[in-house]
Amino acid sequence: MTTVELIHAGYIRDDSRVGSSISLIRDGDAIIVADPGLVASHARILDPLRERGIDPSAVTHVFFSHHHPDHTMNAALFPEAEVVDFWARYRNDLWLDHPGDGWQMTDHVQLWLTPGHTEEDASLIVRADDGVYALTHLWWRQDRTPEIDPYAPDQAVLEAQRARVLAAADIVIPGHGEAFRVTG
Repeated sequence: MTTVELIHAGYIRDDSRVGSSISLIRDGDAIIVADPGLVASHARILDPLRERGIDPSAVTHVFFSHHHPDHTMNAALFPEAEVVDFWARYRNDLWLDHPGDGWQMTDHVQLWLTPGHTEEDASLIVRADDGVYALTHLWWRQDRTPEIDPYAPDQAVLEAQRARVLAAADIVIPGHGEAFRVTG
């Protein structure tokens, strides 16, 4: 069984408050938390996990879409997890390479290199029981704004990666908002 749940819908507010979209993926024995970044309190991450019977020490992987603090700040909540980013895996004091684009993290979870918001962005493509999910920062919000990412080093590269993800995904979980369905 493979499931994806958005446990914290991220946001960017005018009062300087920023929260990342945090997702929970279960794929067989793997328990993955994606982008455990800024939240108003640790409870915003830990309570939904507790409600699902998941202790933080049971999380097997933490995934970073990119290295901005609003997506990484709370990785230490998961002391037993292997941390995965665009170019490696980290466990304790081990720096373990992975093959990069197309690397199969688990049976149904694949890492894609998707430069766009930063040159080091990665996305997770999850073939869940109810559809194909893309967890990505190629979009900030559910309404797909901003269309032009003010931080993107190359908007054309971002657009190419957006097209690649839209061709594969049924559901996109953006960096700071609710999920959206991909329509034909």
